[in-house]
Amino acid sequence: MTAEATRDAAPGPLAGTAADGGRPLRIALLTYKGNPFCGGQGVYVRHLSRELARLGHRVEVIGAQPYPVLDAPGADGEDRWAGETTLTGLPSLDLYRQPDPFRTPRLGEYRDWIDVLEVATMRTGGFPEPLTFSLRARRLLAARRGDFDVVHDNQTLGYGLLGLERLGLPLVTTVHHPITVDRRLELAAAADWRKRASVRRWYGFTRMQKRVARRLPRILTVSGSSRREITEHLGVRPERVHVVHIGADTRLFSPDPAVPEIPGRIVTTSSADVPLKGLVHLVEALAKVRAEYPDAHLVVVGGRPGKGPVADALERYGLGGAVEFVKGISDRELADLVRGAQVACVPSLYEGFSLPAAEAMATGTPLVATTGGAIPEVAGPDGETCLAVPPADAGALAAALGRLLGDAALRARLGAAGRERVLRRFTWEQAARGTVEHYRTAIGNAGRAGHDENGSAAARRAPVTG
Repeated sequence: MTAEATRDAAPGPLAGTAADGGRPLRIALLTYKGNPFCGGQGVYVRHLSRELARLGHRVEVIGAQPYPVLDAPGADGEDRWAGETTLTGLPSLDLYRQPDPFRTPRLGEYRDWIDVLEVATMRTGGFPEPLTFSLRARRLLAARRGDFDVVHDNQTLGYGLLGLERLGLPLVTTVHHPITVDRRLELAAAADWRKRASVRRWYGFTRMQKRVARRLPRILTVSGSSRREITEHLGVRPERVHVVHIGADTRLFSPDPAVPEIPGRIVTTSSADVPLKGLVHLVEALAKVRAEYPDAHLVVVGGRPGKGPVADALERYGLGGAVEFVKGISDRELADLVRGAQVACVPSLYEGFSLPAAEAMATGTPLVATTGGAIPEVAGPDGETCLAVPPADAGALAAALGRLLGDAALRARLGAAGRERVLRRFTWEQAARGTVEHYRTAIGNAGRAGHDENGSAAARRAPVTG
């Protein structure tokens, strides 16, 4: 799958009217990582591209490994969409792929100087993909500048994306949350100076992201909490940062009385064993809960860590048989897993939005969530749409989980209120419509800037008379 595969058949301008009332747009949606089963970026690309196509727009997703998975018309029972989605692969050297992460490429795999830069950065302990993807994306976009009305970058924030407006390509960038937050939390959890040095090398790309973010004309983010973090951590002027909430696929994540409730089941999503996700605190809370509710057990959507804080906690509390890790399941299986739980839990220390919270609430499953980052914006008030607890507080988590496990009426009330909140505020259709408004503003601003520039140039060339 290569960029060249679609270049010769590039589509022309679209005719007609989109569902939002304007002309259909040709959108280049960039994502340097697109895995829809691990982390939020691939989920964002998949659902946003689908809803943009439903509105009548043409979306070309340009991504590197792991490649995004895009929905096709009819996948959810609909006959067709007014627009379309396509995927163009822009391959990296895929240096972190399983089962051979940090691999050494064969000499024949090198294609150009960007590949050399990618390997060199990896070998010195850094993470190269945001920079190298941005350089490859710029090269592709420069060659195909007439094929798109707007470019939407999904948190690459690489040097290669600067100045796209001069190529006639208005740019909108989504920042889910500043990666500097992850860096700070991992440094705080580092056991010694060697680990701290390793963390600093790995997150060296955040310096580039800060510089790039400050020069971008329009940044979208998913919550008010993330907006504050972007202005504080990245130094972006507040008027350049705009909130467009994302949401759950409420067609898929919905209540289903046919799915039996499993007594004692608690479900959570943790894509990686990192301090940010707070899974170790949930494991400790489970140990406390089982003293009163022996059938309480945890299902984690994510891989089982072989070592680290979570693995140590499982062994320390003897919970090997009470915690199950599942991965590689389908969306429908995930929805059924959440529907069958008595409680869903988001134990994160920080989230820029929290899709797992919105998806759990959409199924009508009652939620226990921390107040880290933007989670309260999604989960809502304590006691009304969820039970809210402080981050990193295993005792408070245990108390809230036990309260819900022991009170069926409370579970029913919070579950119904949570779904109603998601339907009102957090759907992907609403996210797509809000995003298109910013596309049109960016296109309009770029047109005015070009007009002003041409007018100024004409004025400079005009002869002086009188």
